[in-house]
Amino acid sequence: MVEHITGMLALIGVLSLLCQWIGWKLRLPAILPLLLCGLLLGPGLDILNPDAIFGDLLFPIISLGVAVILFEGALTLNFKEIKDHGRMVTNLVTFGAFITWACIAPAAHWLLGFEWPMALLFGALVVVTGPTVIVPMLRTVRPKSNLASILRWEGIVIDPIGAILAVLVYEYIAVAAAADPTTHVLSALGITLLLGFGLGAIAGYLIGVALRTNVFPHYLKNTAVLTIMLGMFVGSNLIQEESGLLTVTVMGIWLANMRGVDIADILEFKETLTVLLISALFILLAARLNSTAMLDLGWGGIGVLMVVMLVARPLSIWISGIGTNLSRSDKWFLSWVAPRGIVAAAISSLFAIKLEAIGVNGASSIVPLVFLIIIGTVVIQSLTAGPWAKFLGVKADSSQGLLLFGASKFSRELAKVLTEKNVKVMLADNNWDNIRQARMANIPVYFGNPASEHADNFMDLSGIGRVLILSPYRQLNPLVSFHFQDYFGSEKVYGLNNAEGGSARHQLSESYLQRLCLFGESVSYARIASYMAKGAVIKVTNITENFTLEDFKSRYGETAMPLIYLTKDQKVKIVSGIEQDLPIGIELISLLPQEAQEQDVIQRNLKEVADREAKLLAEKGQAEKQQAEQNETQATDNKPSNSQHKPQE
Repeated sequence: MVEHITGMLALIGVLSLLCQWIGWKLRLPAILPLLLCGLLLGPGLDILNPDAIFGDLLFPIISLGVAVILFEGALTLNFKEIKDHGRMVTNLVTFGAFITWACIAPAAHWLLGFEWPMALLFGALVVVTGPTVIVPMLRTVRPKSNLASILRWEGIVIDPIGAILAVLVYEYIAVAAAADPTTHVLSALGITLLLGFGLGAIAGYLIGVALRTNVFPHYLKNTAVLTIMLGMFVGSNLIQEESGLLTVTVMGIWLANMRGVDIADILEFKETLTVLLISALFILLAARLNSTAMLDLGWGGIGVLMVVMLVARPLSIWISGIGTNLSRSDKWFLSWVAPRGIVAAAISSLFAIKLEAIGVNGASSIVPLVFLIIIGTVVIQSLTAGPWAKFLGVKADSSQGLLLFGASKFSRELAKVLTEKNVKVMLADNNWDNIRQARMANIPVYFGNPASEHADNFMDLSGIGRVLILSPYRQLNPLVSFHFQDYFGSEKVYGLNNAEGGSARHQLSESYLQRLCLFGESVSYARIASYMAKGAVIKVTNITENFTLEDFKSRYGETAMPLIYLTKDQKVKIVSGIEQDLPIGIELISLLPQEAQEQDVIQRNLKEVADREAKLLAEKGQAEKQQAEQNETQATDNKPSNSQHKPQE
């Protein structure tokens, strides 16, 4: 029996990894292969039976897993970011969420006969979308940058908001079922809300103070926050049953909005843990699903799915879009894309177990219906969003923006010039000082590893089409390069030739080394940094028929380094060791070291001297010409006429 349990745990771990890899490789939400895997192992082949394997431990495992997922989602809910990402996002996560809830709950009540409390709970559960399902879809569809930004930020922000709504509805149902509704339900619910909001805020504030004052050593910060969060979750439940989820959600939101608290490392750690929990939990939850229960929903379940996709979503989009600058095509595209994700599945399963334990009618139907909505929205919208975007004309053109990994002085100066030319640029770096200086220059930034899962969900790559690896991080550069080669294609990722000779080159693949030709095959980060330290500048030069590339080289010398050029039709081209010839009629952005600037001064002085001499020669020639003309005129005037010399008769 022990060996069987151990084998099942190992199998779940391996299959979780495999499903995540398949989702990444096929650019599909990982929720689809995870769902299919769970259904195959559970109802399909009857290999995995979570209730038999885990027994009484299943509920605590799911409960603690959902607590971590909600806490991680709450850590991303920064109120400033909601405001910064436009009126449409703010409307969608407030009015839009309420409209969606108000449409779905009556549909569940009238089409499936759910009692109103359960219908309201179901509506709250399927309000959320989530970045784990939105981001892979956006990679494939590639809509216009503003639409991609709206959908991505809606998914990020709506997770904790929808979770709070679902928790509040659940608390009401649980308290009403356990107490005399006429005398105790309101007081019990009030205690739950007071404890959840109060204890969550206090715990969030104290952890924030501890992080800000470095109470914990660096290597213990992530572990301390996770342990304290789980302790608060359990403690809150002991004080008032079922208040723990609300407590940890409020705790995460408080930490996310507390000034002077750096939660980047915590988010990265929680993100890794959440990926593991999501993968394992979703296989377990899908394996518990009764396939006949989903079929038993019949046409009523299909009707609710149609209401979710064809009524609730369009209505929330069009009402939320009032007063925005979105076109009709934009709104129709947004009306079709709203896949549901793991948060809805995990919370619904947890709530169903709890509500069944206290004998609430209809609790067993919640999970099959939620999974039906997840399958329906993810599958249908994944297959149709691309053609729909193309039909509406909202697909993005060839993205000309650049992601620069490495926010050194050179990268910041290059980003400033590109921004002035209306080219979208984003800087990413692990160095906070570099990121801080880029922010002060109003350059969009991402602080952290751009190849991380967190970056996939939170880094806005809309409008970005190429990646330039400009960092000194020898170990991280190949990882970032390979990550974005898969994302954009190998021909869209360039790196500086930082590879050392000898054994170091043998440790790197040829496919990677072939892309180490950015700005020229011999250009390295050290060389550029040395130039910048000695006063190099970035300059824009027009290459025309009157001032060709040869003229450019003659003026600035061989040390001048062409970087990027902009064509007449605003296409961005990268100068590399692969292509050498530059066309006429471009704006060339180049790096001019001190030697090139001195050469420029010399050439300008020589040109001024040459121009002055040419001007003097021209003036001298003009004077000589005028003198010659004057002499000729005088000679003509002094010549006697024929009448004066004609003899008298």
